[in-house]
Amino acid sequence: MMDEEYTDEMDDDEDETVLVDRVPKKPPRDLTVEEEIIHKARSNFDQLPMLEVVFDRFALSLGAALKSYTSTGTDVAIASIDYMSCGDALDSLPSPGFLVMTNARPWDGRLLLALNTDLLFSTLELMLGGRSIRPRPQTPRFFTMIEKRVGARVAEIILAEMAEAFATLADVQFVIEELENNPRSTILAPPASPCVKITLDVMLDDRGGQISVLIPHATLEPVRGLLSQVFLGGQLGGDQNWRNSLKHLLSDTPVSLEAILTEVNLPMTDVLRWAPGQTLDLGINVDHMPRVTCSGHEMFRGAMGRCRNGAVALRIVTETDPDPEETPADDGAPT
Repeated sequence: MMDEEYTDEMDDDEDETVLVDRVPKKPPRDLTVEEEIIHKARSNFDQLPMLEVVFDRFALSLGAALKSYTSTGTDVAIASIDYMSCGDALDSLPSPGFLVMTNARPWDGRLLLALNTDLLFSTLELMLGGRSIRPRPQTPRFFTMIEKRVGARVAEIILAEMAEAFATLADVQFVIEELENNPRSTILAPPASPCVKITLDVMLDDRGGQISVLIPHATLEPVRGLLSQVFLGGQLGGDQNWRNSLKHLLSDTPVSLEAILTEVNLPMTDVLRWAPGQTLDLGINVDHMPRVTCSGHEMFRGAMGRCRNGAVALRIVTETDPDPEETPADDGAPT
């Protein structure tokens, strides 16, 4: 969702410092065992199991949304989910990149959506008919107005699908506030505050890029209790087409129904004395309604009658909800 007053133009001063480059960062120096223990202790942030489930669902729905937008085969997969400080998360983003500062309403918090230049340029080329053109490395240059507009539209689609993924837990809207391209000029949260960084790999035909979502823990505070729960299985989104197909198949599944007139308890000696021609007293009235059961669970009650052809029929009068914990009666035999 776009904010009517969001900033869609990046300052020229910033553009001069964030040209598209491919200079790799220097690898971090090797840490001693003691330094590694201290580093791990400082970066030991709380895990959010349900957040990972939400983004699993988000990756599935985003692939379909981007496929509809670009009209090309799209595959989205989670590359990593990392818990770190906000400062480390911002430092890990490529510079430059298409950064979308977003407000989460009504959580009253901010998050950052980052599209790397490979994904932005690949999407733009596909939208302009570049499917037959071989992907090639991009040379350093400024982001054009067209690229900014396409990037903003892609960000809208991503944020809409992410809000839909969170809808199973809480209602939220992600509204774009401003566009940035330099992580160092972005103010998301205090550098030492905890943050979760979700990285997704996006493939558009034979090209693609990455999407990164940075969410401070302070933004997730209103739903932190829900996200901290362990997901033990069950329904959380999924493919609606598959669910409808399964529902259709189940509706055609044959089931066996039994119409039980009544049940009586008799001593074994009386049953052994029965003989052909003997009349049995069932102890019921003519207006007694038999029970219709399925797998031992009562489904309906009906009235006995006859059809025009003389066949015995049962007219359903009342419907009863089957109790899943009800067990078939075993203290008598249906007659």
